[in-house]
Amino acid sequence: MYLNNASTNRLKIQALTINDSSNWECFFENNPLLPYLGIDLSLSNEEQATSWIQFQLDRYKSGRFGHHALWDKSSNEFIGQCGLLTQEINGVEVLEVGYHILPKYWGNGYATEAALKFRDFAFETNLCDRLVSIIDIRNIASQKVAEKNGMKRKTQIKYHGLNVFVYEITKKDWIAKK
Repeated sequence: MYLNNASTNRLKIQALTINDSSNWECFFENNPLLPYLGIDLSLSNEEQATSWIQFQLDRYKSGRFGHHALWDKSSNEFIGQCGLLTQEINGVEVLEVGYHILPKYWGNGYATEAALKFRDFAFETNLCDRLVSIIDIRNIASQKVAEKNGMKRKTQIKYHGLNVFVYEITKKDWIAKK
């Protein structure tokens, strides 16, 4: 599993397991960002969490990367997910860095810290020449994370029924900023 048991200054990064579903349920409780994710909002929190985790496990099995669990090193609390995701935009396969933090941990820089780790891994291991983040146009916080990750807004498209911005950083730009 890529980046399994990796870490940053404050985070432990581990591959998800089906047992993480219970930790992930609270992501779906009163989260104002859910409409930005293009998910079935009619499901219960438990169903959402189980479906989400299973989707990531399926990604792992098929070689399409997937989100990983993020744990706070000092408290050992589950704080969210981040990872590389194989996506398709207008018929072209791209590698995305995606991040989702539990609402009670918002504003602490965890998404940025994790996204930087996954960005660096993608370029250091030559997984891609460009990395994207696909972000709902209403999700200002995630747009700021993408910008802190060195990405620039490239285009606005319709993606799975949502109006999104595609942010991008090329390996060339990443090297120049190092």
